[in-house]
Amino acid sequence: MATKIRLQRHGRKKAPFYHIVVADVRAPRDGKFIERLGSYNPTTVPAQIIIDVDKAVDWLQKGAQPTTTVNAILRYKGVLYKKHLLRGVAKGAFTTEVADQKFDEWVKSHETAVIDKVKAIEASAAATKAAEVARINAKRLEEASKKAAAEREAEAAATVETATEEAAVEETTSEAANDATTEETTNE
Repeated sequence: MATKIRLQRHGRKKAPFYHIVVADVRAPRDGKFIERLGSYNPTTVPAQIIIDVDKAVDWLQKGAQPTTTVNAILRYKGVLYKKHLLRGVAKGAFTTEVADQKFDEWVKSHETAVIDKVKAIEASAAATKAAEVARINAKRLEEASKKAAAEREAEAAATVETATEEAAVEETTSEAANDATTEETTNE
């Protein structure tokens, strides 16, 4: 029986997560499977991958063929590297302890690289957010200064208008007074 290691989709629409399963080639994608090896959630950053490395290596040694995506996941988690090391042990190139030690060193270095990448992504997101906040604050400040300038301009115009009206009132009262004194002088 030909077997494949593949993804089995679960989750709701537009929010998938997958089970990594060993299934018969003839079985439908989300149908019957032989064994569940782990899960894969691509919606998180970085993608959350949980896999039983020993079971996966066992199935690869039995001849199960991974699909393209599962092959990338297995490579990312070090399953293919462990299979490679176990082939070296079978050939007598080194012992199981050395293979386990090399695999543990690889896992530690890989975890450090992943953590560094996550920190870089978070720093980039924080910088983007800070830039957006600064842009919004600058825009608000500009709008506030324009509004204050418009208010000052309106206040100055009102002051000028009031002064003009007062001058006109004074002029009319002085003209009226002049007219009154002129009439008095002409009446006399």
